[in-house]
Amino acid sequence: MSPTPGSGEHEKHNRVFWNADAHDYQAAHGARLDEAPLAWGAWFIPENKLHVLGDVAGLDVLEFGCGAAQWSRALAALGARPVGLDQSHVQLGYADSALPLVCASGEAVPLRDASFDIVFCDHGAMSFCEPEITVAEATRLLRPGGLLAFCLSSFVKWLTDDDNGSTRKLQRGWFRTHEITWPDGVAEFQLPYGDWISLLHRNRFEIENLIHLRAPKHAETTYTEFVDYRWSRRWPAEEIWTARKTR
Repeated sequence: MSPTPGSGEHEKHNRVFWNADAHDYQAAHGARLDEAPLAWGAWFIPENKLHVLGDVAGLDVLEFGCGAAQWSRALAALGARPVGLDQSHVQLGYADSALPLVCASGEAVPLRDASFDIVFCDHGAMSFCEPEITVAEATRLLRPGGLLAFCLSSFVKWLTDDDNGSTRKLQRGWFRTHEITWPDGVAEFQLPYGDWISLLHRNRFEIENLIHLRAPKHAETTYTEFVDYRWSRRWPAEEIWTARKTR
């Protein structure tokens, strides 16, 4: 299964990284993702508490950077018609083969215009691809009134992370570049809040919500390298944006 290539060096870097890391990633996180597939972020906050996607029965849904597509499998059980997209063929090798799966970049999606009612990801293409391109792709792929929802590292975490993880001090400027390639890790993107608002509006989206995720009391995570519990109780390590395509 050959992936559709992305448009930049970050896509090549991430494809190599995720293909090399997929076995270790699934060994570390796959069992927990299988146990709690309808849950957001590193702290596995249930969808039935956040109500991000709503009733998915009968809807066409694109998981926009799906890994092993645990979300897609669970959404299919709720009556959705999901498609899982990821640029790592090794990650997709862990997915349920009964699901429709596409090995492609989030910056060059080989699917028809207006094919979906929901485009969403949980630390997927909206984190690891150029936002100017992925938001435009979401507009193209969604039908009028369709929902874009994405969970990614919060801008607070982005500003305070150093090479070893989250800190309590600002590590980078608000107005500096918003692409980082982490040592021995992925190339990742984030934008200041005003830039996200402008980008979504330019692409015909009306913003519905911005949810700042807090680690629940006594929560545990397999993503200990991402953020620790005490930090994530004081500040949001992740945020979820939801926006509706207007036309």
